[in-house]
Amino acid sequence: MSRVDVRKTYKLFIGGKFPRSESGRSYEVFSAGRGRRFLANAAQGSRKDARDAVRAARAALPGWAGATAYNRGQVLYRVAEVMESRRTQFVAEVQAAEGVTAARAEATVSAAIDRWVWYAGWSDKYAQVLGGLNPVAGPYFDISAPEPTGVVAALAPQRSSLLGLVSVVAPIVVAGNTAVVLASEERPVPAITLAEALATSDVPGGVINLITGRTAEVAPWLASHLDVNAIDLTGAADAQDVSWGELEAAAAENLKRVLRPAGSDEQAVEPDFAPVPGLHRLEAFLETKTVWHPKGR
Repeated sequence: MSRVDVRKTYKLFIGGKFPRSESGRSYEVFSAGRGRRFLANAAQGSRKDARDAVRAARAALPGWAGATAYNRGQVLYRVAEVMESRRTQFVAEVQAAEGVTAARAEATVSAAIDRWVWYAGWSDKYAQVLGGLNPVAGPYFDISAPEPTGVVAALAPQRSSLLGLVSVVAPIVVAGNTAVVLASEERPVPAITLAEALATSDVPGGVINLITGRTAEVAPWLASHLDVNAIDLTGAADAQDVSWGELEAAAAENLKRVLRPAGSDEQAVEPDFAPVPGLHRLEAFLETKTVWHPKGR
């Protein structure tokens, strides 16, 4: 018997739920490379969706920042476990989205899963590396400790649909920040599948919020939003009709921390493809608290 296919509707991921865009809009997503084919309709997020995502991230911040470092590491490792169980789906979607070979897609998915595990392992270790006891001339202990910045917006890389996305999201949340992420405009499907992995893992609702849509439409509202404490502009390097300089100027209104893109999209993301990406992305969204305490005799 013939049957009608059950086509998937790709939605946003806000507050641990999958709402449609409040605007009711969607846009067509096609495969990359030769013989472009229709893949899906993705929700086209609006500035109202961005505001809802920021509100959800702010509500989730106290609980996530207050969780123990060990617990955050466990949660991130659980995300890697769920991704591993959906490896076949991720490989197929990355291959279609990026127009690469099956072998390249397999390697990309493996690197993305390993990236989650790598950052999960740093959850209870980065404080010792980025903080410590400071030598001072006086009868005091002077101790510096890193703390999360707060709500962080991120523009995911445009060409790297999964590994680039993981490379910007994982370092934000591992330290206790919450994230509002704008996925790749033309390659959003692996991002939504990642959101499904997040929803079925132990990540609390609102810790990671994912919006699909036009980067040029939503990014300015995230950059200028006064309840966003920091922004990663990596994905602005290769986005259409987007000037990361203008976004940085908008972010200056409330003194946001800004992580600039390093030239082109490939230059911005490729260094993070290495097995050991470094802690610069994690450190970019941390504040340092210094405590002075008198020494006893």
